[in-house]
Amino acid sequence: MSSPEVLLHGRDITRRWGGLVAVNKVSLALVRGRVHAVIATNGAGKSTLINILSGEIEPSDGQVALLGEDVTRWSQPRRARAGLGRSYQRNTIYPSFTVFENCRLAAQARTPQPWVWWRSAQRCEASTAAARAAAERAGLSALLDREAGLLSHGQKRQLEIAMCLATAPQVLLLDEPLAGMGAEETERMLALLAELKHGHAILLVEHDMDAVFRIADEITVMVNGAVIASGTPDAVRNSSEVRAAYLGEGH
Repeated sequence: MSSPEVLLHGRDITRRWGGLVAVNKVSLALVRGRVHAVIATNGAGKSTLINILSGEIEPSDGQVALLGEDVTRWSQPRRARAGLGRSYQRNTIYPSFTVFENCRLAAQARTPQPWVWWRSAQRCEASTAAARAAAERAGLSALLDREAGLLSHGQKRQLEIAMCLATAPQVLLLDEPLAGMGAEETERMLALLAELKHGHAILLVEHDMDAVFRIADEITVMVNGAVIASGTPDAVRNSSEVRAAYLGEGH
């Protein structure tokens, strides 16, 4: 068997805010074709961790490698252009623009051409093709002309993923993509994630434990900024330390 293709690797990531250690020596590897979930209670450091991996904030210690290159001091836009896509807990779409326009803006951001100021963005074949392909993959082809603000909550979350895909990422960092969804929307999103993982490495931060144990290939559990367990869903489910600290005895 071939060795797993690690696309993003965090080693001993630590972040201190004064005397508070928000993330404490966390290491994880994101592999193409796998969903790696991070679960933790509120305030346990998972948002800080994903912000460090995406380049929004720098770690106090540790290293982040993307596609084999040290990107620890790289900015978020530079990481995005190198193949890192990220979604947020709250919707980050342009509500007055159409689904297609949102995707096209994301596609343009990957390869900006400020020197071609005289050409309309509508005539850029590359960004137009990328936008349509991303919307189709996210299940939004029938809604290309729909104003984004009129989409359902689940469709808006799909649009955020489509905007990520329009930038041609290899790694996807998804921060609570299932938050606020009903059962039908959750099923649609889980099907999308299952399809997307075949070409990407996916980090999933999520509170829906039923969904996490269904979709994740590996789970990392954090408490007070540190990892207390990491492994397959079955190994995590059967960990007495995890049950006591997070899941409860009913899981």
